Amino acid sequence: MIPRLKIAFDKEIINNLMNKLSVKNKHEVPKIEKIILNMGLGEDASDGKKIKSSVEDMALIAGQKPIITKFKKSISNFKTRKGSNAGVKVTLRSYRMYEFIDRLVNIALPRIKDFRGLTSKGIDSSYNFSFGIKEHIVFPEVNFDKVDKIRGLDVTIVTTSKSKEGTLELLKEFNFPINNKKNWGYHGKNKRYSKKSKKNKIS
Repeated sequence: MIPRLKIAFDKEIINNLMNKLSVKNKHEVPKIEKIILNMGLGEDASDGKKIKSSVEDMALIAGQKPIITKFKKSISNFKTRKGSNAGVKVTLRSYRMYEFIDRLVNIALPRIKDFRGLTSKGIDSSYNFSFGIKEHIVFPEVNFDKVDKIRGLDVTIVTTSKSKEGTLELLKEFNFPINNKKNWGYHGKNKRYSKKSKKNKIS
């Protein structure tokens, strides 16, 4: 079955973006190419049971089996060795990507306590959008009673956009809750919203 958001993109969002961005050719309209989910293992990197638990949780969240990433080089300050386990990663494309966006925007993000939206500062120089979620249990697919540890999750939305405006309008069309207030941020240290923070980390 074709995901609801894929149908909406083809029938509505493309036309909306053409008007907003003054684009005449629909092939020039920015689109979401893929979504990358990354969960760091930290001190659990050498614990087989916790790695298995992380893989299972990520599979539930993403809807497909993740891969275990490895460190590409040794860093003494972080006590990491080249080739050792670094994290759990999933790359979503096509239908699964649209299905994940639907669950993320309409179910997971609204479940975050005191959530006030995502900051546009998460758009990087390549016009992709990244943000962090501190508690992976906001996804209803994860059974809280079976979770051995609450973990953080990094989300990167890779787009074909050629401008910050294009990425921002694309996200808005998919109903991502973007907060445009100047200097807005989430101050994770004391778990409240503050003008001090520049990070796009939420919990």
